[in-house]
Amino acid sequence: MDPVIVAGAGPVGLTLALALARRDVPVIVLDEAEAFADSDELRSPRTAVLGPDTVALVERLGYEGIRRDGASWSAWRTVRRRAEVLRVDFGPRDAPLHIAQHRLERGLREALLACGSVRIVAGVRVDAFEQDGPGVTVHTRGAHDTWWRGSFLVGCDGPRSTVRKLAGVRFPGRTAVDRHAVAVIRAELPEPGVALLHRDPPGAPAGQEVTGRPLPDGLWRLDWLLPPQGRLLTSDALVERLRATLTAWCGSVVPYELVGSADYPVHQRLARRWRRGRVFLAGDAAHLMGALGAQSVEEGLRDAENLSWKLSLAWHDGASRILLNSYEAERRGAVGARLRATDQALPLLRANSAWQTVRHAVLSGSARGQAELLTDSHLGRGSVAASAVYGRSPLALPAPRSGGGKSGPSPLVAGCDTPPGGVVTDVPVTALDGTVGRLRDRLGRGLIVVLVAPGTGVWDSRHWLTAGLMPRLASAVAALPTRAELVVTETYPGATAHSVLLVRPDGRLVTAMVGCRPAELYSYADLARGGPPVPVGSDGEEPGADDGDEGGHGGGPGGAAGTRVSGHTR
Repeated sequence: MDPVIVAGAGPVGLTLALALARRDVPVIVLDEAEAFADSDELRSPRTAVLGPDTVALVERLGYEGIRRDGASWSAWRTVRRRAEVLRVDFGPRDAPLHIAQHRLERGLREALLACGSVRIVAGVRVDAFEQDGPGVTVHTRGAHDTWWRGSFLVGCDGPRSTVRKLAGVRFPGRTAVDRHAVAVIRAELPEPGVALLHRDPPGAPAGQEVTGRPLPDGLWRLDWLLPPQGRLLTSDALVERLRATLTAWCGSVVPYELVGSADYPVHQRLARRWRRGRVFLAGDAAHLMGALGAQSVEEGLRDAENLSWKLSLAWHDGASRILLNSYEAERRGAVGARLRATDQALPLLRANSAWQTVRHAVLSGSARGQAELLTDSHLGRGSVAASAVYGRSPLALPAPRSGGGKSGPSPLVAGCDTPPGGVVTDVPVTALDGTVGRLRDRLGRGLIVVLVAPGTGVWDSRHWLTAGLMPRLASAVAALPTRAELVVTETYPGATAHSVLLVRPDGRLVTAMVGCRPAELYSYADLARGGPPVPVGSDGEEPGADDGDEGGHGGGPGGAAGTRVSGHTR
């Protein structure tokens, strides 16, 4: 089998390559940059806010210093004028991590270079590709004017993605939904470690919005919401805003060092298709988001996590069309839901009467005040995030309808508070060899079967391995059609004793059942891998499938054997 080719060496491309390499899949990373310019200083104000699950993913892949390189927030404050409207305090397990993008890239690259099955090719740009049954051939220009042979091609090459353009995928959406001025400063501000959203600061025009997000080493990222249509912010105007903000927060202009600044618009876009045969899109090549604090980098890393285990399974064992198509169905559906939720909230939060409390239904029938909406959007949670559950995945059974024939939220399964397609709770688990750890740390290697068995923590593993359900369940797990690991936990939210949970490599719940039912467990494991793999040499996609409407999840004409795509012919 040929390696997987990843176009783009940003955070998403590096994470995808690292996740594949950890699963023993050879990877070629095509990087447009001539060389990786590293620095201990923040060269630009580009940063990322990552949730606990995403931080755990990056640590699992080998970037163990991410918590040292980033800043974990202790709290988030939402303030209007001089009054605190809302405060959210974080514990050690639910705190967001704020990290400079160049540090994130450096850590991922160092972890990637430690993998022997990865080659990073610098100074090249994709300008054509050809597909056939068993693989894809990619042409680059620049430092290497040549063809590369791969099993799959993934475009992680940013918002102006060449791979997306060559594949003929449209990228509809809206331009300049929000516009921001950003500055990174080094200063001693009140409450280090506490992020702040300040609306209508004293002395500022009505509707002004400023956020301050702490970084390591005394650095802060400050964002000012600007009028959508207006001139570029001059350096003098930026300094004036900065001094006014420091005065509002500290009572006077405290000493500061301006490290970097930028003025940028926020776009909302979603690629019509995320897959063309053996060509996939991920990260900013597939979606642009950022209004109301949504973080494109985190969503891009979720793309990489979702796609990596599916491509790994396809590379090692073969994959069905359903498995490969499920990437677009799940991730495009989740990102699309988040963009729609943001579009619904924007008119309420950007109106002139922005801080009048909203008492009517806003999202999903729930009444929310604007402070809660803004806070949820910046923290990537609640209805504005709208991407917690893969409710319509082809790798899960269809959700039954609620009473009255109307489709309701994803139902809970027997013996579990997590809905199918939702992220499992990170509970303590014990492996069969007696190793104790967290469920989150076991992800990424294959399916995980979790047995809820209260009391096992007080017994040595050699005693409970031969008691109760364990012998039969261990045999059932060994007979599953794909790699799986059996672990035991004392308790799981909503689960009774002897509940059995089946978890995907990306931490999504497949199903939960009570007791050991080998045939049913096998059927769900087969469903999680999309059914039996297609014969070797097939591209795993129906040739000639129409592009369809925006909601389609099927294949496309790029899967047809012998397709050539370049800047001039297709």
